[in-house]
Amino acid sequence: MSIVSIIKKWTLPASILIGVLGYLFFALVPALDSFARLMDPVFAQLLPLFMFSVLFVTFCKVDFRRMRPVRWHLWIALSQMACVCAVMLLIIGGRLEGRALVLAESMLTCVICPCASAAPVVTQKLGGNLEEMTTYTFMSNFMTALAVPLCFPMLGEHCDMQFVAAFTLILYKVCAILVLPMLLAHVVKRYMPGLCRRITGVKDLSFYLWGCSLVIVSGTTMKNILNASASVGFLIVIAASALVLCLLQFVCGRMIGRRFGEKVNAGQAFGQKNTTFAIWMACAYLTPLSSVGPGCYILWQNIINSWEIWGAQRKK
Repeated sequence: MSIVSIIKKWTLPASILIGVLGYLFFALVPALDSFARLMDPVFAQLLPLFMFSVLFVTFCKVDFRRMRPVRWHLWIALSQMACVCAVMLLIIGGRLEGRALVLAESMLTCVICPCASAAPVVTQKLGGNLEEMTTYTFMSNFMTALAVPLCFPMLGEHCDMQFVAAFTLILYKVCAILVLPMLLAHVVKRYMPGLCRRITGVKDLSFYLWGCSLVIVSGTTMKNILNASASVGFLIVIAASALVLCLLQFVCGRMIGRRFGEKVNAGQAFGQKNTTFAIWMACAYLTPLSSVGPGCYILWQNIINSWEIWGAQRKK
């Protein structure tokens, strides 16, 4: 097989590997240090642009008339809130401090953060329902906007948060990430159908755009892990906890979805998280070291997504 064929077949693992190796290359070669510092803000600006493009292309394929809440949405939402309450009780009831608190906060960010914006892309790749997944993505983001200002102020003095300010800021980010590409897609579908057909006619365009964004996310994750002020042993504990939590959420989501005949949708809704958003929450409001948890979660969930996509393609 050619290199291009291998990359097409293993897009997500290839993206993760390129991102990790790319960061290590620039970090370990002293001559490239100044260039790496110059490009760091450029990549920071490219990531939201890629995510906007991914969602715009995806929404061009969505039939907005079929977007409505269904029963499995409620059960996944309740399950997510139950997990959030369990972690909050562990932190408050156990009066956690030090490393135990950091570990619990990293777990909290992984369960309270919303469904990933790219979840509809993977769901479509796996043969799921694009409209139902898109609907839950909006519901999940609004739910997080309510839960974070309620939960985070109870975690300690280092979390100084006002409900209205935090709620407004999170909703602003949700609108920038989700609502704007949806409105643009609606305009293109209605007034420029020829352009819409060209965009949707490119096979797996949103999937490959997401792969490009994953290169940047993987490199940033490696940067956060290597620059974390903690021992290697504790970083391994955080990474292992993120792996266990990732597996549990995917499995529980699929178990809930099986009752409604929506195993793929519910599994992705519960397991695939907007961990970039979680990293921002951890750095802004919690102990910065807790951002390593969602950073590792990014790698685990995309490895699982790669395995799921490989299995779906094998069945075809």
